[in-house]
Amino acid sequence: MTGHMRRREFMVALGGLAAARAALTGPAPALGQDYPSRQITILVGIAAGGITDVTTRQYAAVLSQNMRQNVIVENRPVAGGAVAAAAVQGAAPDGYTLLSAVGSQFCSVPAIGPAPYDPVKGFAPISLTFRLPTLLIVPMESPAKTVAELLAWGKTKPGGLLLGSPGPGTPGHLLGAKIALATNTPMQYVHYRGGAPIMADLISGRLDFSLATFNSARSNMDAQKLRALAVDAETRLPALPDIPTLIEAGLGAQRVADWAGVFAPAETPAAIVERLNREVVIAAHTADLIARLTENGNIVASSTPQEMSALVAHEVKEMEQLITTLGLKLH
Repeated sequence: MTGHMRRREFMVALGGLAAARAALTGPAPALGQDYPSRQITILVGIAAGGITDVTTRQYAAVLSQNMRQNVIVENRPVAGGAVAAAAVQGAAPDGYTLLSAVGSQFCSVPAIGPAPYDPVKGFAPISLTFRLPTLLIVPMESPAKTVAELLAWGKTKPGGLLLGSPGPGTPGHLLGAKIALATNTPMQYVHYRGGAPIMADLISGRLDFSLATFNSARSNMDAQKLRALAVDAETRLPALPDIPTLIEAGLGAQRVADWAGVFAPAETPAAIVERLNREVVIAAHTADLIARLTENGNIVASSTPQEMSALVAHEVKEMEQLITTLGLKLH
């Protein structure tokens, strides 16, 4: 009887071991098919109402509908997005906690100083979601009618051009610095807390130019208080067909990580990453979402996880070089 029980226990244990092995080595797509079984949370490292927040919520609405599961957005606008990024990096790699981030912010924070996350090793990229074209804008009364005229004026103007930015290391600051370095144009960087005071000083003529998103500059451009000289994008914007790109203006590709994307924690199962990628790509081809993003001056984008991973690695390296050149690195 005892031997029979031992044999039975052995067979049960063996069966359990086989089941465990099957669970570990079973086909990956099955895991992706079972996902998601509960709510997904996407963290955003900026305040509610910003373009990244708004666009992430638009994507979340489409994902919720298509995946038949709630996808919510949670804002953690602290430390330049570092708190949100660190929270996702430290979350369980199960696909239920994701990060939506803008490349320039995501890659520049660790480049400037010690950060609680690693943009390369700490995440499993899912897909690009959109690009944020940046406008080079000047006061309506500016003597410069083209980018070439602005830079020529800066080389003769005492003290150089005054550029307003939302702070050191922000996209507006870094792009302006790249332009200054590429063209040998003297510039002084005036940093503000937020975009509203920049617009006010730009309209009044206290600043010579700024680099801002279409959405933030749109109302003042419509009111003919500001004028766009160029757009930092691969092609002209449909909403501004007469405004040349920086490349057309003769500046070359001076872009600063103008993309946004979705990330999962590192070690998230490949089947879940593939499922999320598939859903984001489907959302990116939704006519209503494309119309909404285009209306705000953004460009819908998508990618494979591998393409996004290569892009992040490239941006981090380039950002580190630029931060070092500008002397912004904190030790």
